[in-house]
Amino acid sequence: MREPINVSGMVLSASPVGEYDKRVVILTRELGKITAFARGARRMKSPLMAVSNPFVFGEFQVYEGRDSYTLSGANIKEYFLDLAQMQPGVYYGFYFLELAEYFGQEGNDETQMLNLLYVTMNAIRRGKQDLRLIRCIFELRTITISGEAPQMFSCMECGTKENLTVFSLRDSAIYCQNCGKTIRDPWALQPGTVLACRYIIAAPLAKLYGFTVNEEILDELERLLRAYLHRYVEKKMKTLQILDVMK
Repeated sequence: MREPINVSGMVLSASPVGEYDKRVVILTRELGKITAFARGARRMKSPLMAVSNPFVFGEFQVYEGRDSYTLSGANIKEYFLDLAQMQPGVYYGFYFLELAEYFGQEGNDETQMLNLLYVTMNAIRRGKQDLRLIRCIFELRTITISGEAPQMFSCMECGTKENLTVFSLRDSAIYCQNCGKTIRDPWALQPGTVLACRYIIAAPLAKLYGFTVNEEILDELERLLRAYLHRYVEKKMKTLQILDVMK
């Protein structure tokens, strides 16, 4: 009999299969994004019922099959059950899971993404930051982890680190005020927005959710991230429809 594989991860999504089973997508440190079937998870008193739900974080035991895995057990560190009572926080949480599922890849080292999810869920439950800011932070850091972060630390043209106030969505880069006069799609940004982007891209994970911005900067940051994600996310996120309705 094959030995189970132990993986650390978080359940990103779960859907019913047949009368009693579930199909779950788990983001793991060891195997990247995997699909696993939880046999009998929808039966009452099944040991897999509670561990095969979104947001569940811990160690999972899986058996490798030809096209997917079979979930056989779990040792859960955090269920994040309190998120279900936090509205609209829980809907932001589902959006973050969906975005992580979109960018996740099987076989990749997804440690950074998994850690980002964990600290983000804790940021939601603490309730100390505007959920709109948490969303911006998560989106930009996710893009950074995927290798598509915009160049925000020096002028794309001359290399200066001063007066960086003009962004090009086409180039995914910042320009100084002088060089920005020559680009095709100048987007004027406030210095506070540029600083916020820099912080989100480079801050240690433990301090990522340790700042706030004023309403004007947050509005600009939101507009920037909406446009930027539109370039890199081809799929229309189902959870975004809920968030848009709640605005």
